[in-house]
Amino acid sequence: MGLLSLAIWTPIVFGVVLLALGRDDQARTVRWVALIGAIASFLVTLPLYSGFKLGTAAMQFVEKAPWIERFNVNYHLGVDGISLWFVLLTAFINVVVVIASWESITRRVNQYMGAFLILSGLMIGVFCAIDGMLFYVFFEATLIPMYLIIGIWGGPNKIYAAFKFFLYTLLGSLLMLVALIFLYTKSGGSFDLAVWHKLPLTGTAQALLFFAFFSAFAVKVPMWPVHTWLPDVHVEAPTGGSAVLAAIMLKLGAYGFLRFSMPIAPDAAREWAWLIIALSVIAVVYVGLVAMVQQDMKKLVAYSSVAHMGFVTLGFFIFNDLGVSGGLVQMIAHGFVSAAMFLCIGVLYDRVHSRQIASYGGVVNTMPKFAAFALLFSMANCGLPATAGFVGEWMVILGAVKANFWLGFAAASALIFGAAYTLWMFKRVYLGSVTNDDVKSLTDINSREFLMLALLAIAVLAMGVYPKPFTDVMDPSVAELLKHVALTKLN
Repeated sequence: MGLLSLAIWTPIVFGVVLLALGRDDQARTVRWVALIGAIASFLVTLPLYSGFKLGTAAMQFVEKAPWIERFNVNYHLGVDGISLWFVLLTAFINVVVVIASWESITRRVNQYMGAFLILSGLMIGVFCAIDGMLFYVFFEATLIPMYLIIGIWGGPNKIYAAFKFFLYTLLGSLLMLVALIFLYTKSGGSFDLAVWHKLPLTGTAQALLFFAFFSAFAVKVPMWPVHTWLPDVHVEAPTGGSAVLAAIMLKLGAYGFLRFSMPIAPDAAREWAWLIIALSVIAVVYVGLVAMVQQDMKKLVAYSSVAHMGFVTLGFFIFNDLGVSGGLVQMIAHGFVSAAMFLCIGVLYDRVHSRQIASYGGVVNTMPKFAAFALLFSMANCGLPATAGFVGEWMVILGAVKANFWLGFAAASALIFGAAYTLWMFKRVYLGSVTNDDVKSLTDINSREFLMLALLAIAVLAMGVYPKPFTDVMDPSVAELLKHVALTKLN
């Protein structure tokens, strides 16, 4: 068993053990086993970074074994500069979410923690799979634990939200399955992504494949106008579910564009780039305006996620190194920042049981330590220099200006909306005098909550101050991808 298999199966095995541990009378043991499992799962990903060879775009830590031999489906894993950081990010966020859910979840604790650990393993599988069918299995399997997390531990409309989440993402993926089967037959019976990347496809075939993949990945990102499931799901999901959904699951769609849409259908990707860019700019501008009028904190941050992911897809489809690397950096930064924003809302919700902005005011007076963390994460959400939120957005804007000045101008001006809705929420929730008895009786964060937020604060600042480790890993793979997309012409 190689390092990638360890990264995938360690959390899944711990998750299965948790499911077997029993009922809520063993909750204390369950929580500790979950924390040990999450930390162990993170530690086994660290050698991937320390052993990663810089300066090459080749797949590393490759593992290959026959799985369904009749159809030539292989258990084929590997990571390159595009996928490596997402493996580490997934394992890291899993640790934070287990700590965050320590006290807030009191029923079916073993199933809740088990679902998160299994989900973590499956998401790592998506980032590691370099066999088309294995990717599809992991990609679809992630729906099951998240569906259960929303449907069992969610809010009053949890069943509606869970069904909406499942149906939107499943329907989009069915067209992707058709595309995978087409590629399998076209390549003479291979599911190997490297083989698919070299297939000589006609313009019509590329266009059909591009939109088949688009249907799956655009819903997952989610891009405007197929983003409507996200705010409903975020509002109903438990805090941990919202954090993982925003930090990791949205990235599966954006990652799919880089792994499937662009390298398999490069001519169609170039031909239809204008559409993706237009939808991305609409997401950044229009959804930013929608976020401004939200009264529910979770809905506001959910719309904020759609706007931030608009920067990611914009960066990918301007086809230059700054744009694609910026999109990748933005994905990782958004993973840290969005998880932190949702966990901050969870801290308040655990105490007051309301997500309405109007229920708060003057929180800084009763929770000064917590308000300091919330300010840092709010500033990162605005894209303040020296925070993780700045680096990716700045790179995408530079890349957009390089491609077209007015496109860069539109993207840059949209940052104003991000600052407006984030700072306005912070002002109304945290600043001013105490407005009601609920806020007056609040107690500041305990050591567990401090640890959870401190881990994310360190990540946000470290990435903002010194992003070089992230870009060094990505650059060769991004350059190779762009070279492939630029050079491939119709036969």
